[in-house]
Amino acid sequence: MPSKAVVLLSGGLDSATTLAIARKEGFEIHPLSFRYGQRHERELAAAERIARAFGAAERHLIIAFDLRAIGGSALTDAIDVPKSRSAGEIANGIPVTYVPARNTIFLSFGLALAEKMDSSDIFIGANQLDYSGYPDCREEYMRAFESMANLATKAGVEGRTKIKIHTPLIRMTKAEIIRKGVELGVDYSLTWSCYDPTAAGLACGRCDSCQLRLKGFKEAGMEDPLRYA
Repeated sequence: MPSKAVVLLSGGLDSATTLAIARKEGFEIHPLSFRYGQRHERELAAAERIARAFGAAERHLIIAFDLRAIGGSALTDAIDVPKSRSAGEIANGIPVTYVPARNTIFLSFGLALAEKMDSSDIFIGANQLDYSGYPDCREEYMRAFESMANLATKAGVEGRTKIKIHTPLIRMTKAEIIRKGVELGVDYSLTWSCYDPTAAGLACGRCDSCQLRLKGFKEAGMEDPLRYA
């Protein structure tokens, strides 16, 4: 019987590729998504499509809570999403699309689910090369959370499990991630990356996330299947 793994699934390109990697490694995948008060529901619809495509729809858990009560991010507050920033601007500093402590919150839910399932494995599509400078996407943060997880759980203290935070994309470029996903059969038309879609439901093409995605497909020598404004 395969080992179970919790896979954080946002509905984006990175998380879909991570889900495919976890399945390729032989895990029974348990996708975990969040309705946290984000600007739009497009990414959750994408997460549901991806879970279905990987035969994990019945195991897909969506947890709802509202980070709009805290705010402080363009994704959860009345703050404009930055558009048309240069590659240099994207690569420097922490943008207003950073949601305070989001990955810590998400991983904590993932940890609770993993402990409940007697699972030792949590996958997250964090990346520290082609990304928007979020501090909770760095490798040192992931290792620190892993250490904390093994101190903070009943299963860890009793020695029944040793939690591992899997970050298979952490040192990959966006182009490398896309090539890996295509190799594993990921249908990227099911995914969603845009922070600020148009009223017609098209990706804006100008937010940081869209620009990084488009750059990745271009460098991979492939065409992005999403429709852009």
